[in-house]
Amino acid sequence: MQKWLITLGIVLVVLGLAWPLVAKLGLGKLPGDIVVKREGFTFYFPLTTSILVSLVLTLLFWIFRR
Repeated sequence: MQKWLITLGIVLVVLGLAWPLVAKLGLGKLPGDIVVKREGFTFYFPLTTSILVSLVLTLLFWIFRR
């Protein structure tokens, strides 16, 4: 369990550092991502991006498990 948590932490750090590059690719601004802007408040929920990332990760894990 400790190895999985350490691996997950490293993956999250790498994704956090790579986020500016990913943002340049347009990920995070897909149709279906929810953005609500009000005076002094912005709510952002990347629904479509989350689904896409989930599908890609599921596919990768499925491929490497075989």
